[in-house]
Amino acid sequence: MDVQQIIFQFIGGLGIFLFGLKYMGDGLQRSAGDNLRDILNKFTSTPFRAVLAGIVVTVLIQSSSGTTVLTVGLVSAGFMKLKQAIGIVMGANIGTTVTAFIIGFDIGAYALPIIAVGALLLFFFKRPFINSLGQVIFGFGALFYGLELMGDGLRPLEDLEVFTNAMVTLSQNPILGVISGTLFTFMLQSSSATIGILQELYSQGSMSLDAALPILFGSNIGTTITAILAAIGASVAAKRTSASHVIFNLSGTVIILLLLSPFTSLVSFLSTQLNLNAAMQIAFAHGMFNVFNVLVQMWFISQIAALVTRLVPGDDALIEYDSSNLDYSIIQTAPSIALNQAKLEIAQMGEFVTEEFKSMFNYYKNQDEKSRLNTMQLEEVVNKIDVHLTEYLMLISVEDLPLQNSTEHAQLVDVTKYLERIGDHSENVIKNIQEAVKANKKHNKNNSNKKDEKVFYDDDLVKLFELVEQNIKDAVESFSRDSYALAGKVLKREKDVNKLEDDIRSKFIERLNKGVGLPSDGILFVDIVSNLERMSDHSTKIAKHTLGMRYPFQKQSKIPRHGYIKEVAEPIELP
Repeated sequence: MDVQQIIFQFIGGLGIFLFGLKYMGDGLQRSAGDNLRDILNKFTSTPFRAVLAGIVVTVLIQSSSGTTVLTVGLVSAGFMKLKQAIGIVMGANIGTTVTAFIIGFDIGAYALPIIAVGALLLFFFKRPFINSLGQVIFGFGALFYGLELMGDGLRPLEDLEVFTNAMVTLSQNPILGVISGTLFTFMLQSSSATIGILQELYSQGSMSLDAALPILFGSNIGTTITAILAAIGASVAAKRTSASHVIFNLSGTVIILLLLSPFTSLVSFLSTQLNLNAAMQIAFAHGMFNVFNVLVQMWFISQIAALVTRLVPGDDALIEYDSSNLDYSIIQTAPSIALNQAKLEIAQMGEFVTEEFKSMFNYYKNQDEKSRLNTMQLEEVVNKIDVHLTEYLMLISVEDLPLQNSTEHAQLVDVTKYLERIGDHSENVIKNIQEAVKANKKHNKNNSNKKDEKVFYDDDLVKLFELVEQNIKDAVESFSRDSYALAGKVLKREKDVNKLEDDIRSKFIERLNKGVGLPSDGILFVDIVSNLERMSDHSTKIAKHTLGMRYPFQKQSKIPRHGYIKEVAEPIELP
């Protein structure tokens, strides 16, 4: 027996198997696109629907960990509650069993032709959908080819006395089997890989069912360790979602271990009745375990949520998003009321954009990771609202609207885009500061006498930030309240912003000429100032819509055409 050949064939096969699994999942995810997040976001109103959504998304991306990551993002962004997330995590556990059923079909002999078909679609077709399909087929073939190599590498183990004794010990001690499955899954970072190896060993007769099942249960615990590691240093929402995953899988394993003897008998009975091969027996056992686990625990989602809230204390810092503004049922019957609902949503979007700017400003002042993550989280919410709001306004546009409502509709579309662009500029500033921080650290590493200091910190730039922040806040409020006075303040303040921008540019160029600061910082600094100035420009455009003077046809009157005036404005000089 050549030990080196066994090891090389096993680890090589394992590598190809994991690559095939990930490549297939990536192809499926590319085909599905943004629909994955929409499935999770829309179809989670009840625990049962949340479980179904978790199953569907996990089947599509072939990764329960990937589903959990998507779910954590939606919880953190305020689009989903913790109870909904727990339902999705439960569904993900059922969805991940599909891989075991796929492996249960003995098509390893056709692995290489399948890889060839996938490669053909990948390299000889240009359409993105065909390429994604090729990626799925190629990954599917690689998965089975890797499994074949692993099986060939593991086959000689049944002749080893040490391995035989170990299997006997595992069959006599289920707890040890659970621990083994947990550790092995943690090392491989894939429960599907552990189950694939288990199916190969059981198919070869190297392992009894009594030894295989506890390892199978342990793989479910092992897969939660990935979520635990991902939650370290993350938000409270992420930690609670991760904790619920651990509690669900751990308690399910404890319950099934107490019923191990009847469960094993049931698997054996079904295997005989359905004439299942060895690999499919493991797949059925895995599926039955997870379905049983979900059916028992889905009735206790509220209790699990309460438990993880107590176990992971603290302010979850969730972004509270009210999704009730956009009522699609009134678009055809009362489009003018639908416009009013859209305006309420714009007001909410404006609040998020203002918060995003504040968070970005905090990152500039403190350069801390928490502010950066919060800004990116808010930007995700702003983009999501923009998509929903744009779709809503497009549906309204096909209805017959009076002239005044048509003008208001055009204004709402414009203001939505201005707010979305302000959010994009905040994201740009974050990235510029990040690049500058990296460059500064690299420079200081080469210069031991240089002390770490906050990059780009300048009193005039701080003042520019403050002016732009006030402009955004006043512009949003002026539009939502129809305030002539606030809109006038924005236009007046814009002149100060433009003057300060010119002064800062001149001062910074002068500093660089004197050798102060890094030359590479110049472009990044100018970009930050430019982004701030553009944000102020977009705020001014919103204010002009409030005043009814954004477009030439609006100059006939200074009265806002989208609503009534609630305040008397100061005199404003029309351009």
